[in-house]
Order: sequence, then C-alpha cells, then structure tokens
Amino acid sequence: MTEGSRPPHIRTATGQDASSVVAILAAGTLTPGREDLAATERYAEAIEDIVAGPSTVLVAELNHVVVGVCQLIVFRHLQGQGGWCAEIESLHVLEGYRSGGIGGALLEEAARRAAAQGCYRLQLTSNLQRTDAHRFYERHGFEPSHRGFKRLL
Repeated sequence: MTEGSRPPHIRTATGQDASSVVAILAAGTLTPGREDLAATERYAEAIEDIVAGPSTVLVAELNHVVVGVCQLIVFRHLQGQGGWCAEIESLHVLEGYRSGGIGGALLEEAARRAAAQGCYRLQLTSNLQRTDAHRFYERHGFEPSHRGFKRLL
C-alpha cells in the first residue's frame, strides 16, 4: 500500500492544512500558475467554509505529512426524487506518493461519507489528458458515461 504497507490516515481538513493543500493542488494542476502558494489564508477560509456545510475536504497523511487531498461536494439534486448527490473534485496525491493506495483511500473514504449522507450517486469529471487517472477511476468502479463541458466566467 504505502511506506511499508501502512495505510494513510484520512481525515477532514482544517484551515491549518491550507499550505499543504495548496502545494498539492499546485503540483497536480495542468494549468501552471493557477494556484497561488502565497494565498494560504484564502485556501484556509475556503476549507473552513466547505467543511461547515454538507461537503468536505479530505486529506491523506503519512507520518503526519499531508500527501493527498480530495474535495467531496454534496448537494441536493432534482433527479432521483430530489435526492442527494455527491461529486469528487480536486483529488490529488503528491507525485512521489502515487500508486501507493493513497488516492484509493481518499476516494473510498469520500464514497463512504457520501453514502452515509444518503447520496444516491457519486460522480466526477476528469480532464481528457489524464488517462492514468481515468484508469484509476475505472478500477474503483466508476464508469465513463458523459462528456463534460466547462465555461470559465
């Protein structure tokens, strides 16, 4: 799994994790410069706002070092009789820790939490360039079903 087969510790992020989280996001982005390592306070505020509602931000730790992050967005859906739905965003693991079970542990904890909140579906989008990620998601039971579109505002 990871460092000597020790599973990562998965927990809810706090504002104190902001510098680690933004570093992981910056390392994993396809758009260099999108994340601002100097804006830690804005990320801390975002984490605190997100975890105050039904959604959450999860972090994976190994030896008390944050090495992965995942945002779980939980929202009320019109379909499914107005049921709850969940979406995975920003699942990233530091490069040196990939392929060690950390991403899978984050994803499965997000799925567990979504199910515990009564969500009937867990969905995600993944950039077309991320073919390794697509294989990863399929190994975890996700099926490609839609084509996503994005419009920046």
